[in-house]
Amino acid sequence: MIRSRLSGCLFALCLPLIGSCDPPIPAEGNPDMATYQPRHLDPALAWWGDNRKRLDAFLDAHGKGSAGYDASKKPIALFDWDNTVIKNDVGDITLFWMLKMNKVFQPPDKNWRRTSFIMTPNGLAALKACDSLANPGEVLPTGKPEGVACADAILSVYLDNKGTAGLPAFSGYDYRRMEPTYAWAVQLQAGYSPAEISLLAKDAITEALAAKLDATQTIGSRQVNAYLRVYDQMKDLIGAMRDNGIDVWVITATSEPVVRAFSASVGLPTDHIVGVRMVLDPSGKQTYNLQGCGDVPDGQNNGAAIFEGNSIMPYIDGKRCWVNKAIYGDSSPTAVNQRPEDKRQIFAAGDSNTDVAFVRDATQLKLVLNRNKAELMCNAYANYGNRYLVNPMFIDPKPQQAAMYPCSTTACTSAAGNAGPCLDEAQGPIPDQKDAVYPM
Repeated sequence: MIRSRLSGCLFALCLPLIGSCDPPIPAEGNPDMATYQPRHLDPALAWWGDNRKRLDAFLDAHGKGSAGYDASKKPIALFDWDNTVIKNDVGDITLFWMLKMNKVFQPPDKNWRRTSFIMTPNGLAALKACDSLANPGEVLPTGKPEGVACADAILSVYLDNKGTAGLPAFSGYDYRRMEPTYAWAVQLQAGYSPAEISLLAKDAITEALAAKLDATQTIGSRQVNAYLRVYDQMKDLIGAMRDNGIDVWVITATSEPVVRAFSASVGLPTDHIVGVRMVLDPSGKQTYNLQGCGDVPDGQNNGAAIFEGNSIMPYIDGKRCWVNKAIYGDSSPTAVNQRPEDKRQIFAAGDSNTDVAFVRDATQLKLVLNRNKAELMCNAYANYGNRYLVNPMFIDPKPQQAAMYPCSTTACTSAAGNAGPCLDEAQGPIPDQKDAVYPM
């Protein structure tokens, strides 16, 4: 059983702006007033503490029966995908499946710098294990015995950010805009159209949903995760928001075509998924280049001398940029900046440090699934404006982190990758925080 370990002040039943937990009386001018029936969360699905009641109050306060609701300007709610809406990472599962089924192409000239120009010599050296296995443009036999070393090298670069001698596989990037291993998983999908990637992903997802909880698989010589699940609580929350007239979107650091292949599982249309988008070649196939956002142009990379862009993706500040670009239509160089409060999402849900910026940007309520990610949890427990809800993961939740989160010293990361203190939404210092939301 999950119990509250936070004070009533921190996780009070109702939002300050709501005033009470009674359903609001719609304004007389609201055309939906006569027919509106508020849709609340399923009481049979377990939430931590008072979270379900606070979410129901939020739906009442901002749904289509509330005062001031404007159907032509629906309020927006944003969700991360991996480990927020679902258990585990569908990007991982898709790459594992591609390796198992021999779906990754040898890059042009066997030059792995074509896949990412921020790959280090150590990363490039590790991937030489793939050189003899296929000609450029052919698939690598990573699921066959002769391809084990190649598969291991790819997994070392992707899962560990390690090349030869255990040294970093990537360097020279903005830590608030990029996670190069996440980007690389999508870059390895080069040579397929987005529609083809969605079809590959559907096969991988079907297999992972059928696998037992905690199932693993062998890729190369490594044991890796083999299962996915949809969180019933998050599916219910997304459905309740949509039924109440709130416009729900996903913002994810995973390949957009991959998540689009999964979105129907929670009732979301594919055009409401914003993920990593790649530059397409004239035939409609994905290249190794990331689409740009804000002040970063679309990527170019010939593996030798032409390097441009490929320095922003939906990751921390890059997630904010892609929210502003893809959802709010801001294609300007300043799209990476925070929008005015009346032009931002009212709700956000995330589980990891990659979600910090867009979660902080939410103006009314912020839901955090606790995976012990320091920067996010510092913000969540500091609870600026009493707008944060913290919930353990719904499947295999993390135990309590024994040590305090070092929010005042090293929990947050700069663009240069340096650890430092965290600041709240008002730029005030966040003191160290105790991990207080976890299963009994």
